Amino acid sequence: MASVVQHALLSLLSRQPQNFGVGNRRIRCSSSERQALFNRIAPVYDNLNDLLTLGQHRVWKRMAVSWSGAKKGDCVLDLCCGSGDLAFLLSDKVGIHGKVIGLDFSKEQLQIALSRKNLRLKPSYKNIEWVEGNALDLPFHDDYFDAITMGYGLRNVVDKEKAVAEMFRVLKPGSKVSVLDFNKSNQPITSLFQEWMMDNVVVPVGSSYGLAEEYKYLKRSIQEFLTGEELEQLALTAGFSNAKFYEIAGGLMGNLVAMR
Repeated sequence: MASVVQHALLSLLSRQPQNFGVGNRRIRCSSSERQALFNRIAPVYDNLNDLLTLGQHRVWKRMAVSWSGAKKGDCVLDLCCGSGDLAFLLSDKVGIHGKVIGLDFSKEQLQIALSRKNLRLKPSYKNIEWVEGNALDLPFHDDYFDAITMGYGLRNVVDKEKAVAEMFRVLKPGSKVSVLDFNKSNQPITSLFQEWMMDNVVVPVGSSYGLAEEYKYLKRSIQEFLTGEELEQLALTAGFSNAKFYEIAGGLMGNLVAMR
């Protein structure tokens, strides 16, 4: 799961959990359906991110990378890396003697990330490796990474508990994971603003790109996401020694920081 922007406004609009479909049955997408969705939006993903967040997603991503504690010479992982925004920022942190692995289940997103890398001349970017893989079954040894980031990806995985457990497994003891996503606010004003933005800005803009159904899914994914307290508890249950959730962007976004 992993760029941020299109998800960013989506989350702003829908903070309260809702049920969809008949009775209390929620509409669910399988992993393969979600993979296909992100493959479809890949060509316009970055442009929509910039448009829908007015470029602010870049600020939030820098904050997420800073919270990860990544430093020179580290081996780090960016999960659900999308087109590579966080991976490039991590590369700047770890330098030419470090290593960055960007993992995503969308082949189209990874192709865009590779193209962006090839267009850039920074020496540290040579240490970025793109891997097509599953956040629920990471192809890495235990205690492998010095830091992990995940941008707007946890909300989209089928099994959030498993995803967090996998991050815990491959992270070195004493290291941190930094998970950026929409904040599911308990504040009525924030929730109302998010709902208005989703219905009047995000979905209409997505529709203009022929992605109406895709953006409706994103709205539902935000409505069904976890609160900050629930994310903290999720990390602690997985085994992390401590976890702290930070609200940012006026409460519209949130970042979970957990230490193994």
